Amino acid sequence: MTPTTVESPGAAAAGQPASPGGSAAAWFTRHHRLLGWVGPLLVGALAAVLRLVELGRPARIMFDETYYAKDALAQLLFGYARTFAEDADELIMSGEVDPLDPESGLFEDTASFVVHPPAGKFFIGLGIHALGMEPTGWRLASALAGVITVILVARAGSRLFRSTLLGCAAGLFVAVDGLSIATSRTALLDGILAMFVVAAFACLLVDRDHSRTALATWARTRTYAGHPLGDGPLLGWRPWRLAAGVMLGLACATKWSGIYVVAVFGLMTVLWGISARRAVGITSPSLNSLLRDGPVAFVTIVGSAVVTYVVSWWGWITSSNAWARDWAATRPADGLAGLLPDWVRSLWHYHDRIWNFHTTLTNEHTYESSAWTWLYLGRPVLFEYQSLDRDEQGCAADGCSQTVLALGNPALWWGGCLALVVCLAYWLLRRDWRAGAILAGMVATWAPWLLYPERTTFSFYAAVMAPFIALAVAYALGRLIGTPDAPVGRRAAGIAVAGMYVVVLVVLAARFYPIYVGEVIPYDQWRNLMWFDSWI
Repeated sequence: MTPTTVESPGAAAAGQPASPGGSAAAWFTRHHRLLGWVGPLLVGALAAVLRLVELGRPARIMFDETYYAKDALAQLLFGYARTFAEDADELIMSGEVDPLDPESGLFEDTASFVVHPPAGKFFIGLGIHALGMEPTGWRLASALAGVITVILVARAGSRLFRSTLLGCAAGLFVAVDGLSIATSRTALLDGILAMFVVAAFACLLVDRDHSRTALATWARTRTYAGHPLGDGPLLGWRPWRLAAGVMLGLACATKWSGIYVVAVFGLMTVLWGISARRAVGITSPSLNSLLRDGPVAFVTIVGSAVVTYVVSWWGWITSSNAWARDWAATRPADGLAGLLPDWVRSLWHYHDRIWNFHTTLTNEHTYESSAWTWLYLGRPVLFEYQSLDRDEQGCAADGCSQTVLALGNPALWWGGCLALVVCLAYWLLRRDWRAGAILAGMVATWAPWLLYPERTTFSFYAAVMAPFIALAVAYALGRLIGTPDAPVGRRAAGIAVAGMYVVVLVVLAARFYPIYVGEVIPYDQWRNLMWFDSWI
């Protein structure tokens, strides 16, 4: 056979035709090269405005910043987390001490047990190093991560859909999403985690295109030369897959929930390999891919992720006073365990204690919510709220509110529920790999939380889901618009409906924006935005 395409039957998904000449990578290279960057950078600029302007507002330590900002400062100064002084928050905001002075009195001499790995706090610490231990400084890393995530979503969407317009639409949806904005303007780990997850997803998309092109070229050459295809080539050096592994390692080193992403994305890329080998006519593509591609994929992705994760603990490893650092030194091991360095055994013990914490956390909290409720915005988390009187902090009404509420854009998330059904239908009925890729992102970032119904969880964890919700909505809009060869009337109607949806989404974003970023607004305006009692 003479292979003419390496794309699956779903190549015309999202309103775009299959790539001409059979090479997805070639299509992406030839078409819209300039626009493919201009569009994402424009939505990235919008995201930067929404996230960076007045980033220091409110000028207080809010919500869990009291942990992450100070842990980041401790890592910056000592290489590991230390116990805070009882009045550390007051000292930081008073301006009476230099927080970057190790002798400032903000920390005790004892190490602190923290339940998240160091990488996310390392990046928060870089912002503190650049701008100081103040709200803008400790929020800078999260804000920049949010901007980068928007650009990555737009680029990944453009490659996924073969449509710069739909890709930029997905980026726009994340740019104006309230949950994404609120987490980007707060020193939390979830926005940083989202950046690494989307970066890994984007790298795997590039790897998919390049590997399919390489397979098609090899198959075409063999066919023209009259040789049988046989078992196919071993595609060993795949730098984009390696880059994905590093990104996934950083995700795990930010929050442990990244482990599920490693598993799902690793399986996804192997399935893509099976599909590619089947497309070019290689014998027994499933067994062939599992035997030839599976081990290489495991070493490349999981191996690089593990190395990256361990390196992220470098400050703890090279210290002498970090929590549990000397645990193994006082507990000699027998048998094979005795062959391990003390720091490895101590780190393993530390991780055992972290696992115990995460699997037994059942404390009640006012804003806790089950993962089932996240998609329909059942219980958003209030990061900050202050009631203000007239003339207080610029209040021009009889009473005002200053709020930071991690509430997703209702049009995006409620529309996303329907869009996910569309993705599921097209994946099951049409075997559209694009829909499957989006669903894989959702499975990796949402489904694991459903396994722990008793654990205390919060809806802002869904910040890492927002990019895949946005991609699902963009995919559904592309299906609504139809392919270029669809009847003119049908496309016109689809474009009109899709356009109205985008307008509604942007209008809602503008209306809710003040409560995402802590603007001082009249109390009545705030109350009108609380559509449900569960949002208060």
